[in-house]
Amino acid sequence: MKAAVYTAQGMALQDVPVPRPGPQQVLVKLRAIGLNRADLAIASGHAHGAVGGIGAIPGLEGAGEIVECGAEVPKSFQPGMRVMGGMGSSYAEYAVTDWGRLHAVPDTNMPWEVAATLPVALQTMHDAVVTHGLCAPGKAVMIQGASSGVGLMGLQIAKLMGATTVVGTSTNPQKRARLHEFGATLAVDTNDPGWVKQVLDATGGRGVDSVVDQISGPLVSQTLAATAILGRIVNVGRLGGFKAEFDFDLHAARRITYVGVTFRTRSVEEVREIVRRARADLWPALEAGKLALPIDKVFHLDQVVEALARMKANQHFGKIAMVTG
Repeated sequence: MKAAVYTAQGMALQDVPVPRPGPQQVLVKLRAIGLNRADLAIASGHAHGAVGGIGAIPGLEGAGEIVECGAEVPKSFQPGMRVMGGMGSSYAEYAVTDWGRLHAVPDTNMPWEVAATLPVALQTMHDAVVTHGLCAPGKAVMIQGASSGVGLMGLQIAKLMGATTVVGTSTNPQKRARLHEFGATLAVDTNDPGWVKQVLDATGGRGVDSVVDQISGPLVSQTLAATAILGRIVNVGRLGGFKAEFDFDLHAARRITYVGVTFRTRSVEEVREIVRRARADLWPALEAGKLALPIDKVFHLDQVVEALARMKANQHFGKIAMVTG
């Protein structure tokens, strides 16, 4: 099969063996692949652990047809079934994944590239906004870094779960202007020194009940100031930097629960539960067309270098996809 592989010269399309599914895994013939910023670490050889080394194949999600099921996979999964889901090394024509990370494509008319860009956003943001952020009717929620594909889904999930104040942040004025289309009741620019006051004003001086923070870095103490007493901050991403000064006194005074999340250290069973919860809460809305992401641009797999360059330059709004055919 063809796969996009990290080499000493950068990303290149190569012939590699088709992976074989284990007893609880499914082999999927991929029709489309969703791109995520985390892919850039593997594509540049700087990923956590050995997965970033020579010969690594990036990718976290995709959509296609089941080709083969392991002996212990539930009978609800069968060859020929249209599926989408989280799967490692998905920059390829085939990928294997645990059966618990797959969903049936909710609409037979859904284009492959749309299906391929939904799984990571749905499971990541349901876990952050609902499971850890405790979003509920009447709550105030803020998504730091809301103009990314995952961020746009976070806005929609917060609104769907009943949040009355939904704050989205973006430093890009064109992207920020569009956040209202996806459920934001307030869009703020974190480069504006007055952004914390804007959030406090919008919440009657309380601050937001929960923050899904994809930025971190030097914004962290300002984020604390924009969070309500007994509020929660869920650290999903670190696009602004891995380290920064942290106002421990403000954290203590506001009695904020600070939660770090990542899929890197979760067990197979934990990931299955995340997927199950997301499906239980979100699938009716997804099937009704109430949850969707804009597709910025679609590339072919052999254009992987161009696709990654577009994502790295942060030129896109929504999701970038690649197709294999």
